[in-house]
Amino acid sequence: MTASTVDAPPPELRLPKRRGVELVLLIGAVLISVYGYIAVGLAKHDAVPADAANYGAGLGLLALVAHLTVRFRAPYADPLLLPIAVLLNGIGLVLIYRLDLETPGDAAAPTQLIWSTLGVALFIAFVFFLRDHRILQRYAYLSVAVALVLMIIPILFPAVNGAKIWIRVGGFSIQPGEFAKILLAVFFAAYLAANRNALSYTGRKIWKLQLPTMRVFAPILAIWLISIGVLVLERDLGTSLLFFGLFVIMLYVATGRGSWIAIGMVLAAFGAFVVGNLEPHIRSRVTDWLHPFASIDAGHGANQLAQSLFSFAAGGILGTGLGLGHSILIGFAVKSDFILATAGEELGLAGLSAIFLLYALVVARGYRAGLALRDTFGRLLAIGLSSILAIQVFVIAGGVMGLIPLTGMAMPFLAQGGSSLVTNWIIVALLIRISDSARRPHLDYVETGLIAPIVEDES
Repeated sequence: MTASTVDAPPPELRLPKRRGVELVLLIGAVLISVYGYIAVGLAKHDAVPADAANYGAGLGLLALVAHLTVRFRAPYADPLLLPIAVLLNGIGLVLIYRLDLETPGDAAAPTQLIWSTLGVALFIAFVFFLRDHRILQRYAYLSVAVALVLMIIPILFPAVNGAKIWIRVGGFSIQPGEFAKILLAVFFAAYLAANRNALSYTGRKIWKLQLPTMRVFAPILAIWLISIGVLVLERDLGTSLLFFGLFVIMLYVATGRGSWIAIGMVLAAFGAFVVGNLEPHIRSRVTDWLHPFASIDAGHGANQLAQSLFSFAAGGILGTGLGLGHSILIGFAVKSDFILATAGEELGLAGLSAIFLLYALVVARGYRAGLALRDTFGRLLAIGLSSILAIQVFVIAGGVMGLIPLTGMAMPFLAQGGSSLVTNWIIVALLIRISDSARRPHLDYVETGLIAPIVEDES
């Protein structure tokens, strides 16, 4: 053997890109969605819907364009994220279409399809133009400024269903708080990455808790307090819980101190007690949660939560079948807040468990991508974005199942609501970009010219 052969470095391990796996899973996701669409038509009208082919072609085209974008711009991205997002979005369209058949004068599926198209378009734009997730770190303070503006603006508009979370102009409405959650996740990740050591190892120690210096902790605490205060004024309990949970989780991940979890639980319990007793809108939801069948006992019929519980009970293990349930009795929020009840009744515990597993996979793959990164900002951002989805699913599912008070949030990808759907597609796009950076071989990453060589963040 020659000296050059002996001294040659071993070839770098190159992870498989798995874009073929992604394409196969996307085909399966589209076929499952089309099958559900056809099943609804057969159950309600004993005929295949006339536009089933158009629905399948439209959803398939969106999935194909998104796949091609990932294949050429983020070839090492996680192969599960995009197919799961397409499948959840497709199931949501099927459930909304099924409910539209009960309310022919209030069809929401066509509008939801338009929002789905816009969401996928923004997904493509983020994957295509955002060459590296660390670029977002430069805009941390701009992100938090825009987030606060987005949260304050709805105060100027009338309340809708007891909460001031909407901007309505004519027939157009948008929920800016949905976009603010992504911007706050970017800010928290950037600030905590830059001040991780100061938050972990400086300041005064009281008992077993290491309190950081106020010079470091005050800015992020002030932003969080302002956010929560604005949301309380808007009576938006769900987003308040989301931002609080996001803040505590990212602070724990950045510092590695479990005491922050304990402090967060105490503060959450205290805040829930105070707001639940002082705010009439929230107090009524707490009362309904504690006594879901009180309206029946009073002779006024079942309220929304009671009807939701009846739907879950009627579904049993395998469900009644798509199109054969009666969740429409829930009322005005059946396509938004309570759409999970329709899934529970018509798909049963088996179908509901499958949906929860899909969400769990997205969250787990997001955490996995974050743990594989070598930069602190990307790690925190991936965990923050994944936690947003996890908290939303827990809060919404817990509310409609009677485990916690109702919050009025939208189930990711499933529920009617353009703002929520678009922001969830943006979250998936960012996770795609982060997972591509995490799985991309080091030399390949540098040679593409995306950014300077990755080094471990020592802050």
